[in-house]
Amino acid sequence: MAVFLCATLANPAAWAQAGYTWQQVKDKFEAANPALRADAIGIDEAKAEETTAYLRPNPQFTFLTDGTQIAPNHGVWTPLRGTQYQPNFSYLHERQHKRELRLEDARENTTITTSLHVDLERNLIFNLRGNFVQTLQAKAVLELAKADLEYYDKIIEISRNRFRAGDLARIDLDRIELLRVQYESEIQTATVNLRTAKILLLQLLNDRTPVDQFDVTGIFDWNDSLQQLDDFHKIALDNRPDLRAAVQAIDKAKTDHTLAVSNGSTDPIFGAWYTNNPSFNNPNALQTLGLSVSIPLRIFDRNQGEKQRTLLDIDRSQKTADAARAQVFSDVDSSYEQLRSNVVLLKPYKDKYLDQATRVRDTVTYAYMHGGAALMDFLNAQSDYRVVQLAYLQLIGSYLTAASQMNLAVGREVLQ
Repeated sequence: MAVFLCATLANPAAWAQAGYTWQQVKDKFEAANPALRADAIGIDEAKAEETTAYLRPNPQFTFLTDGTQIAPNHGVWTPLRGTQYQPNFSYLHERQHKRELRLEDARENTTITTSLHVDLERNLIFNLRGNFVQTLQAKAVLELAKADLEYYDKIIEISRNRFRAGDLARIDLDRIELLRVQYESEIQTATVNLRTAKILLLQLLNDRTPVDQFDVTGIFDWNDSLQQLDDFHKIALDNRPDLRAAVQAIDKAKTDHTLAVSNGSTDPIFGAWYTNNPSFNNPNALQTLGLSVSIPLRIFDRNQGEKQRTLLDIDRSQKTADAARAQVFSDVDSSYEQLRSNVVLLKPYKDKYLDQATRVRDTVTYAYMHGGAALMDFLNAQSDYRVVQLAYLQLIGSYLTAASQMNLAVGREVLQ
C-alpha cells in the first residue's frame, strides 16, 4: 500500500489519466468556462440595478444670503450686521408608485437576464456534449482501427508462412502486405481526430492539461426506446429558457407601459425655509419660516411617446413569444425525426449487418488461407468489414449527436 501511495504521489499524471465522465466534464465546464462565468456576472449587475431603481430622490438644500453692508455704518465697519440668511430644503415627491414600478421593472429584467443566462448555458452545453461525443467516437474508431490492424497482422504472418512453404505467390504476399498501409493510415487519422476532439473539449473547459494526460469515458451506444413526441413537446414548453424569457418579456413590457403612464403624472416639489433678516424694521419679523409647493404644469409633455411605444412593445413581445413557441415545436420535431431516423438505421446493423460482415470476413479469410477463395475476394471481404464497422460507429455518433440536439430542443437532459 505504501509503495502504491508513493508511486501515485510521485506521478501526478496518474490521476489525470483517469477518464472524466460526462457529469464530471459538465460540472467542470460550469465551474470554469470563462464565457459562462462572464455572462453570470450580468445577473449580479441586474440585481444591482434593482437597488438603483428603488432609490428615493435626494432632497435639495439651498443656502442664500442677502443684504450684506458694503459701506461702513457711522464709520464702523459692520459687514454682517444686516445680512439675511435663508437655508432652504426641498424634496421631489414621486406620485403613482413610480419607485415601486421601477423596482418591479428591474426585478423582471433580472428574471429575463437569468433565463437568457440559462439559455446560453443550454447552447454551450450542447457544444460541450457534441465535443464529448466526438471524443468518444474518435476513441471507438481508434480502437476499431487498432483491432483491425492486429487482426490483419495475424493474416500477414499466416501469409508469410504460406509463402515460405511455397503455398502463396510472392505477388499475392506483396499485395497483402501493401494493404497494411491503409490500416496504419486509419490509425493515424483516428489518432489526430481524437487529439483534436480533446483539444476542443479542453478549450471549453478552460483546462491547460496536456492532451496526452486528458481523457474522457462514457457509454458509446444507443437506445431504441423513444418517448412519444408529445412528451418531448410538453417538456420543452416547461423548460426552454428562451421561451421562458420571451414570456417574461411580456410581463416586463406591461410593467414598462404602466411605468410610462405613471411617469406622465405630475410630481410636486415641497419646500421649506427659515429666514433670519436683521435688516427688517419690524422687530417681530427678524426670523421667519416659509413653505412652498412647486407643481409642474404638464400641458405639452405628458410622456405621450413612451406611453405609445410601451403599449406597442406589449404586442411585439406577445408576437415574439408566439414565434419562440413555434420555434420550440420546430426544434423538437426536427430532433425527434433525426433520432427516429438514426434508430431505424441502427437496428439492422445491430440485428444483422455487423454479424454478417464479421461472418463474411472470417469465412472468406479461412477459405483464402486454405486455397478456397481468390485474393480479391479476401481483400474485398476485409474492406467490407471495415466499412460496415466504421459506418456503425458513425451512426452511433450521429444518434448521440441527435440525442444532444433533442436535449437542446427541450431545454434539459432527457437523453444520455
